[in-house]
Amino acid sequence: MAAPLVLVLLVAVTVRAVLYRSSLAGLISERVEVASPLNAWKRVVEGLALLDLGVSPYSGDVFHETPLVIYLFHFLIDYAELVFMITDMLTAVALYLAIQDYNKVLFKKQKLLIELDKYAPDVAELIRTPMEMHYIPLKVALFYLLNPYTVMSCIAKSTCAINNTVIAFFILATIKGSAFLSAVFLALATYQSLYPLTLFAPALLYLLQRQFIPVKMKSKDFWFYTVQYAGLYLASLVVIVCLSFFLLNSWDFIPSVYGFILSVPDLTPNVGLFWYFFAEMFEHFSLFFVCVFQINVFFYTIPLAVKLKEHPIFFMFVQLAIISIFKSYPTVGDIALYMAFLPLWSHLYRFLRNIFILSCVLIVCSLLFPVLWHLWIYAGSANSNFYYAITLTFNVGQILLISDYFYAFLQREYYLTHGLYLTRKDGTEAMLVLK
Repeated sequence: MAAPLVLVLLVAVTVRAVLYRSSLAGLISERVEVASPLNAWKRVVEGLALLDLGVSPYSGDVFHETPLVIYLFHFLIDYAELVFMITDMLTAVALYLAIQDYNKVLFKKQKLLIELDKYAPDVAELIRTPMEMHYIPLKVALFYLLNPYTVMSCIAKSTCAINNTVIAFFILATIKGSAFLSAVFLALATYQSLYPLTLFAPALLYLLQRQFIPVKMKSKDFWFYTVQYAGLYLASLVVIVCLSFFLLNSWDFIPSVYGFILSVPDLTPNVGLFWYFFAEMFEHFSLFFVCVFQINVFFYTIPLAVKLKEHPIFFMFVQLAIISIFKSYPTVGDIALYMAFLPLWSHLYRFLRNIFILSCVLIVCSLLFPVLWHLWIYAGSANSNFYYAITLTFNVGQILLISDYFYAFLQREYYLTHGLYLTRKDGTEAMLVLK
């Protein structure tokens, strides 16, 4: 599998190198779907200019990236294009290795459940085979590297690509069973964009599974391991934040980065749900609705943890999708990360109900974004309602897509346990309805 992966990496590098030298690079970097006020390259360059002048990059209202990112590019500004290409390659390789290891664990678990007669006798066609799972890691890497969303983020030099790399290494460390590295990379991901905090729950559940520790409130082992992992995570986060303070000799970055993410003061249009809503909002209501919108990202974590405690990697996938939909400043780069996992759930295709329609919706919306932006900003023949309508449709499409995968996953798990061909007490065929 090494040779196909190298070929995919070479193709991905070639595509990016060609686009960097084309006239499209400048156009893509200006797209609001690709770069947000939080991660736009133009703002990083302005922050670097302030830093070179001896002025805090957080003294104005332009730069909102973390101190570690600005100091990274302080030394590598001349190699920025190479840095972003390398981050994409690292993300793809990390996902490839993670899924490869996860498939091995999944196959062993499936084999054990078959030996213990946990599956119904008529579900042979639902059992995953090694041949079926063999190419999934390569497909995941391919879906990430050649996804137009990923390519555009790289060409625009959006720092979202760096966030994706950190999250990919966090996923790899978690699946490998390294609690220390998992906590460190999760702390780094939280430090970068705050919302990955919600990935703590699926990571903990997976690590508990690896240690064969049951999730029971009365179990001492459960609480000991949870406190240990939480301690590693918090200690790592404190070290990273303190390092940022020593670099800047100031705490200005906390309100400029995390205050900016939570309070949403910049209402530049993007692919998210916040900007239009708060542009139309009366000022004295805004604080309440900001809290409501922000809670949305964290609200689903506990019910999902209860429902999917036996399936933490699928839980992680759903949580990544929720973050990319409901965060305050999303870009298409965030969407590309969770979409890379879709080949991992290829065994769910037979249970998906609306995959074709939803795929068409997402593709059409992606094509209409620049059209409606042009009509609104340049032609003046449309207004913000048109652009927000397509944004809303795009996000509804994502929500329905994830819901479809969620119900398909639950449906397959039910069939594995109770049998594929369900019957009523009178012997007639029954239909499974999930509520």
